[in-house]
Amino acid sequence: MSTDEVRDDVALTNLDQPLFDDAGATKRDLVDYLDAVRDRMIPALRGRPLSVVRVRQGQAPFMQKNVPAYAPSWIATVTLWAETSRREVSYALCDDRKTLLWFANQRAVEYHPTLMRADNREHPTHLVLDLDPPAGDAFPSVVGAAHLVRQALADSGLAGAVKTSGAKGLHVFVPLIDGLATPDVAAATRALAARAERLDPALATTAFIREDREGKVFLDSTRAGGATVVAAYSPRVRPGLPVSFPVAWDDLDRVTPGDFTVRTAVGLLGDGDPWAELMPAAQALPDDLVAEGHTIPIARVAAMHEGKRRARAARKG
Repeated sequence: MSTDEVRDDVALTNLDQPLFDDAGATKRDLVDYLDAVRDRMIPALRGRPLSVVRVRQGQAPFMQKNVPAYAPSWIATVTLWAETSRREVSYALCDDRKTLLWFANQRAVEYHPTLMRADNREHPTHLVLDLDPPAGDAFPSVVGAAHLVRQALADSGLAGAVKTSGAKGLHVFVPLIDGLATPDVAAATRALAARAERLDPALATTAFIREDREGKVFLDSTRAGGATVVAAYSPRVRPGLPVSFPVAWDDLDRVTPGDFTVRTAVGLLGDGDPWAELMPAAQALPDDLVAEGHTIPIARVAAMHEGKRRARAARKG
């Protein structure tokens, strides 16, 4: 591979290659974009175990958690036990421009940090609701569901910030005071989703099993604990290379996810950092919200048991 240029001592190669089919962008476009938003994006990544989605030429996109053996020694890492794969994983910490440039040169398009910091693994820094549309182009429905979440937050004495997911949905983030236990944060997330659903059950649902959603917006309350959420300003592996972008609540009805791409986002930002500017102060969780959430089954566990029940019924039928 030929080195096209060097930035911050990182050799950048093959910059004029297409990034992936339908991206409408080259590797240079990705590198230039990430470098331009680094001062806004790195604060959302710093100190957090990082997973990335990479796109190698001629291959399907893949998520990379383990830092590859050929990674330079100056990349900071942290080793964590991964319950799902039952092994230790060495995650990168993207704490500076040099590391971000290295990942960009590795064709890392998406950046998914954890909701907790590596040095404080038991206490999430944010509560997150992920709003997923039903099949098709249903972003206006997602916006409507986001307003339900905002109302549920306000009714609970809380406030959050919202951003596009970079795909077809929205993410609502609620910053938390330090020291809140993961099970309590997960419970409060379930309760908020349930309260938002009750505001308009014809529009939004907490049904984890897809066929039970009946064309409604899914209020996903499972982003808790060691879960990851795509970072603000991160590109996504989607046609046109959209990015996850912060939006003021009052502007939600006037935007679409396609408004924010690697080609448009920098100009829209100007000198600002809307994710930092729109984020409320850290908040405690109301006791009644946490208590309610502990009465709600964990979605994945409940769905697993329901799936087994339906399979048994189908066999008997």
